[in-house]
Amino acid sequence: MLRILGTIFAAVLGLAFGSFLNVCLSRWPEGESVVAPRSHCRGCGRTLAWWENVPLLSWLALRGRCRTCGIWIGWRSPLVEAAVAGLWAFVAARLLPGSLDPLVSRPLLMTDLVLAVASMLFLWLLVALAVLDAENLWLPDWLTLPGTVLGIAANWLRFKLSSDSVLSIYGALEIQQRLLWHMALRWVLGTMAAAGIILLIRWVYWLARKREGIGLGDAKLMSLLAAWLGLPGALLAFAAGVALGTAAALVLLAAPRREGDETWGRMKLPLGTFLCVGGIVSGLWGQPLIAAYLRWAGF
Repeated sequence: MLRILGTIFAAVLGLAFGSFLNVCLSRWPEGESVVAPRSHCRGCGRTLAWWENVPLLSWLALRGRCRTCGIWIGWRSPLVEAAVAGLWAFVAARLLPGSLDPLVSRPLLMTDLVLAVASMLFLWLLVALAVLDAENLWLPDWLTLPGTVLGIAANWLRFKLSSDSVLSIYGALEIQQRLLWHMALRWVLGTMAAAGIILLIRWVYWLARKREGIGLGDAKLMSLLAAWLGLPGALLAFAAGVALGTAAALVLLAAPRREGDETWGRMKLPLGTFLCVGGIVSGLWGQPLIAAYLRWAGF
């Protein structure tokens, strides 16, 4: 029962944070404050009533349109709210069973709590970056760079809490300190290596085409993925993102177009969006996928 209630609470909280994220996604590209003015219609400027701000339900009640000017609100609003709610509910459902076990020690309980909060923040960031890149081809540094630092800090804290329960014997403090420094160094080097992959591809593309094909924001996004997922997890996200991007490109090539229309050939695909989707897949199912691959490869 507690597991069900906890999952529902995480979903409701996800709806609220997804609704706030929609405000951010509309105002950040315009350089507007996310605090003031109050939520309003982007078409007629009317301030929304409280019942028009209920996540997901208001969009359904209004059928996706402003009740004053009738402007189409768009699919992004309900999709973002549902995505954050669903992802947070999934994280809660997966972590709550262990956390509710009365035999679980306090350090392990704290580790699960840190992991849950960190995972929710990470997924929220990925949804935000995916939409920003899809709509604006923009991966702001003030999201990717602090996100990278937070990822390393969250994993360092998680490793420290888990090692406290294992190395809580006399004389193990020095061992723990060495392990913590080793872990931090490994994750920092992983973020640099992940960014280096994108930079290498960017350089090769420049040599071949004499123009930029991948932005620096994608390299910083790969650093963020490595900071949260580790280098193997970031590589899995990269592989999934490239596969999704290739599939999207093939769909565009196969789509009918007017004769002489060559605009599709100059269309820019948001690689960051595909990397974020790959990061979500890697963050939720990365370990079993990597383990399955290693077994298949004979390692």
